[in-house]
Order: sequence, then C-alpha cells, then structure tokens
Amino acid sequence: MMRREAWLAALVLAVAVSTDAAPPTYPSVTGGHALLFPRDYGAHPEYRTEWWYATGSLITAQGKHVGFQVTFFRSRLDLDEANPSRFAPKQIIFAHAALSDPEVGHLLHDQRTARAGFGLAEAKLDDTEVWIDDWSLKRNGGAYQTRLRSGEFSIELSLAPSQPVLLQGDAGMSRKGSQAALASYYYSEPQLRVRGTITRNDKPEAVQGSAWLDHEWSTAYLGADAAGWDWTGINLDDGGALMLFRIRGKNGSILWAGGTLRRGDGRTQVFGHDEIHFVPQRPWRSPRTNIEYPVAMRVIAAGIDLQLIPSMDDQELDSRASTGALYWEGAVTAHSNGHAVGNGYLELTGYANPLRL
Repeated sequence: MMRREAWLAALVLAVAVSTDAAPPTYPSVTGGHALLFPRDYGAHPEYRTEWWYATGSLITAQGKHVGFQVTFFRSRLDLDEANPSRFAPKQIIFAHAALSDPEVGHLLHDQRTARAGFGLAEAKLDDTEVWIDDWSLKRNGGAYQTRLRSGEFSIELSLAPSQPVLLQGDAGMSRKGSQAALASYYYSEPQLRVRGTITRNDKPEAVQGSAWLDHEWSTAYLGADAAGWDWTGINLDDGGALMLFRIRGKNGSILWAGGTLRRGDGRTQVFGHDEIHFVPQRPWRSPRTNIEYPVAMRVIAAGIDLQLIPSMDDQELDSRASTGALYWEGAVTAHSNGHAVGNGYLELTGYANPLRL
C-alpha cells in the first residue's frame, strides 16, 4: 500500500508542475489503414485512449454459470511529452475486473490505476502484454492469459482463439459519429475458448466456457453532444458472433450506430448505422446510485432480432476510483423466438452523466 501511495503522490506532483505545458498532438483515425498482426495486438501509445476488453460466460464443475469481465485501459495524458522528469505521467493504465454470479446477486468487482513505467504498470508495443502489479493480460502462443488477484476473488484464465480476428467497421476503422474524426481502430476476437480457475472465499473452482475480446484505440471517440453508448457482443450457439453499438446524444437522440455479424459459416455482414435499433424492454434502478438502466434490451439489425436477458439485474459497475464512470456492464443471454441462441455481455454507459474518455 505504501508503494502505491508513493506513486500516486508522484503522479499528483507531476501533474501539478506540467499543466502549463503545451498538450501533445494526437493522430487521427483514418480509413485505408490496414491493421497488421501481431503488431496491432499491442499498444498504440500515440493515441489518446485504448482498451483491451474481455468478457465471457463460465461454467463451473458443479454446473454453475458465472460471467466474467477483465479490462485494461491505456490513456495518454494532455501533458508535455518533452517534460524531462521520469515521474511525468505520460501514460496511465487502468484495469477493471468483475465476476457476475446470480447466487451472489451483485457484481464482485475491483479496479486498479497506475502510471506506466518503473515496472509497476505497462502496455507493450509488439503484442498484447499489459499489466498493473499482479494484474495482467498477455497473448502467449496465440492464446490470451489473464491473471489477477482481488480481495474478494481471483481469476486465472486462458482464452484461446477458435476463429480469425474479426475486423469491425470498414476493415477495422469503426465510425462513431457523423464527423469523420469520430472513429476508432477496432477488432474483436469472438468465440474464444476459455479454461482456468476462479477463486472465491479461498476456494478455487475449475471453469470453462467462451469469451469475447475487443481491442480499440482512438483519439476522438465521443463527440461533444454524446452522452454515452450501448454495446453488446454475443457469441452465438451456431458459432456466429454479433457486435452492435449505438451512440446516444445528450438530448436523447441516437447519434450513430454500427455493428457486424459473422455467421456460423464465416460469412460477414457489416450493418449501416440506420439498420440498428436498441429497444429497451425493462428498466432497473440501482439501490446505491439511483441510476436507471435498461437492463433487458431488444436488439434489431437487418433481419436479426434478439432479446437480451440479464443473468441478474444488479450488474452496475462503479469505476469512480479509476476511470471515473458509473455504468452497467453485465452478462446476458440472447433469445430468439423464446429460445436461447447465445450468450455475451451488454454495456450501458452515460446513464448517470455524460461519459468522458
């Protein structure tokens, strides 16, 4: 604890002495830029914001279903890159982890924050390798390994690809608004095969299941008139994968939407922003924050019509100690004509206050 407090004190001091400096220049996201692997599995520190986001559905040896989420964020600060101080916090790493167990009834959640460098935290360039202390996500031999220990739980999982990388949007360039500058580079790895261990109350449980990993990096993700987004990633039982999102405006309008369907036979369909609809079905109000979220959602996209049903209502994630956001991020089951056809996650942001990245 003393080590972390010392680093936080150094961060505050560095910010205090750097606020008068000229901010850095961030590159734009543009079309026609081919993503190259394995390089683009790694970090892109010149861009303002980046995240590696893994969610999935686990089954214990006793047949219990548990959702999990592990996310690492990287943020380039508006500070002078020429600052000679080794303590200048040019890059900040955040991490979130959560387990969603209906028998518990609410998320088990923890978070970490650290400045990059000095071996405390880092996001490597050449491949996926990001960590804060003993929390990590690393691609090794083609599979992802994630390990972390929290006060209430620990996670140690291997996530092995079963399909090629899925480029989102226009060959990996995903628009986020009518302005060309609002975009991200974005790819997904759906249908990851998961094996490993989760530990709660000092009792390890072997688990297996499926997962979805998103990797995005951007300089301008949300416009000034945006409140937040709704997003879902669903691993379909037939081997397909569906990603849909919409950007909501502060005035309640829908500013943009996007999505991709990879069918079980490998054919891919990219949806136009006017083809996608999120239709709230049932609200839930948090007893802690009094925020109301549409936790049951119908999603429609050019022939796709699914009901997303949460594994439990209380999957609110309070990240005010790291990214500063309050949002709902939960395990859901996808239903079509009354039958379960897949599982995944639903993310609902900007329902408390407009989201800031």
